[in-house]
Amino acid sequence: MNPIRVITSRFVPINIENIDTDQIIPARFLKATTREGFGKNLFRDWRYENDDENQPKPDFPLNQSQYTGEILVAGKNFGCGSSREHAAWSILDAGFRAVVSSFFADIFKNNALNNGVLPVTVSEDFLQKIFEQDSTTTLTIDLEKQTITIAKTGEKEYFEINDYKKTCLLNGYSDIDYLLSIKDDIISYEKQKVIN
Repeated sequence: MNPIRVITSRFVPINIENIDTDQIIPARFLKATTREGFGKNLFRDWRYENDDENQPKPDFPLNQSQYTGEILVAGKNFGCGSSREHAAWSILDAGFRAVVSSFFADIFKNNALNNGVLPVTVSEDFLQKIFEQDSTTTLTIDLEKQTITIAKTGEKEYFEINDYKKTCLLNGYSDIDYLLSIKDDIISYEKQKVIN
């Protein structure tokens, strides 16, 4: 995984609550066994008429050229529904490094963290302030400081993240990479245990 430290980017707003994993990546696209290629089907049913890539729906934010960036901002209860890891894969493959919402479904949140996508939980008020910004506004997410800032207004909010997952994201570690990074400590501990 690529490390995440600070993301400063414009954002794509999808001001819809209760976006479930089937809306993020419809079940008919889950046949692949690798993580690549899912981004083109992110929000497929909302992006295209009759599943035809040649007929994008003009009112959907991902089809509007003024919206771009590495941050997806969505309404409350993002990632609810079935526990498909493909939802996180499709978000990452579409170029997003972070998703901002006022609430994430637990399984989606864990899948995102395990796949290098940072879920940033903000208050309802702060989320609405983001949605009120125009398409040129940038957000800065500082993982080390655990803050998110709206550039135009300077408003900032602190977000929570599990310390272990924070370490993994800062270093680009999978769970196995993390264990390998502390291999010497594990060996030392095991040797001490044998001696005692």
